[in-house]
Formats: sequence, structure tokens, C-alpha cells
Amino acid sequence: MTPRRLAVSGVSVVALLVIAATFLVSGNAVQVAPPAPEAKVRGMCTALADALPDSVAGLERRDTEPSSPFTAAWGDSAIVLRCGVPRPAEMLDTKAAGGEIRGVRWLLQTSPDGRHRCTTALRKAYVELTLPAKYGDVGALMDLAAAIKKTVPRIQDGAKSS
Repeated sequence: MTPRRLAVSGVSVVALLVIAATFLVSGNAVQVAPPAPEAKVRGMCTALADALPDSVAGLERRDTEPSSPFTAAWGDSAIVLRCGVPRPAEMLDTKAAGGEIRGVRWLLQTSPDGRHRCTTALRKAYVELTLPAKYGDVGALMDLAAAIKKTVPRIQDGAKSS
């Protein structure tokens, strides 16, 4: 099977560099800055944590430090998930790159170093996935779609998200 690469342009470099700096690998745990979601999305993020797969894109799950139900990681040069992040400003940009994978819409961004940041769109909680350049295909997004659809409801047509 040919890898499917994420092709994205028009990225806020500053935003991606900030995200890239929020985690690093240390020992067996991945250091991840957990978000502080609003009360109305905490339950969704906790449910998502319980539904996440043990492997993503063929990579085994890793511990995060500090331990949080709002973060998860897989593999070395970790793929990192954070649930309950604020809505990215780029979400409102009509020229922003996006796509739908297995029923989950994503805002897709790529930094100059090739790192990808994908954030769910049209969901009641924003789930962010950061992928190192070497994992630039859509496999991780495909592997997470079922858990996200099961635990983070879509925003109904005409409803506003915060």
C-alpha cells in the first residue's frame, strides 16, 4: 500500500512551533503539556481516553508525563494526542486545509520541519494530534476515527462551538 502523505500549506509557523515545544520524549514517558479543557468537554475527553486504541499507525501506546486523561502518545518520536485544546484560530480561515477521514473532519497544518498538527473540526471538543514528519500519512487519523466518533459528538448543523 502506498503511504498517503498529508499535503498542507498556509500554516501558522508560530502556532506549530509552540505545539512542537509542548512535548518531548524523556525515558519511557513522553512529556506532554496537558490542556485544561472546560468542564463541559472534560467528560468527553475522559471517555475518549478510555476508548483510544493500544496502537496507532502500527505504533504502541506510551505513557505521558504528567499522567492525564487529556493526553496520549504512541511510538518513538511520538505521535501525541491532546483532547480539550482551544479552537485554533486557523479553524476560521476559509483557506485553511482540511479533510474528512472515516467520518471525522480535521484541520490539517504542517510546519516547515515537516511536523503535522491535525485538529478535529465540527466536534464538541477539539482533539489535536501532532505527528512527526516521518509519520506523515493518514494512518494515525484513520486509527483514531472510531474512538473520536464514539466519544466526541459532532456539532449539530447551525450550532456554535466555543
